[in-house]
Amino acid sequence: MIYITQLIYVKEGQEEIFHQFEDIAIPTILKYNGRLTLRIRPTDDSIIENNIEKPYEIHLVEFNTQEDFDHFKQDEERKKFLHLKEKSIKSSVLIQGSKL
Repeated sequence: MIYITQLIYVKEGQEEIFHQFEDIAIPTILKYNGRLTLRIRPTDDSIIENNIEKPYEIHLVEFNTQEDFDHFKQDEERKKFLHLKEKSIKSSVLIQGSKL
């Protein structure tokens, strides 16, 4: 099992376009033995301490194998909508790990 944490920074005013991309990408996770286990949109009052910019969303996802994750990233249907991601996301940080 592999675990993915993603910090997503959306361009101001492009939130709706980001949501359109998520409407495609999130269901695609299931096709590749993945699960979105947590999706958070942090607020200023929910952050106890930070030394980085507050992300628009935080996603926690798990895949059964690295191969499943790789296949998700190469999904042809998802790739058709990457222009929405590129238009709406300023930057993202992807952290990959395993359960300890």
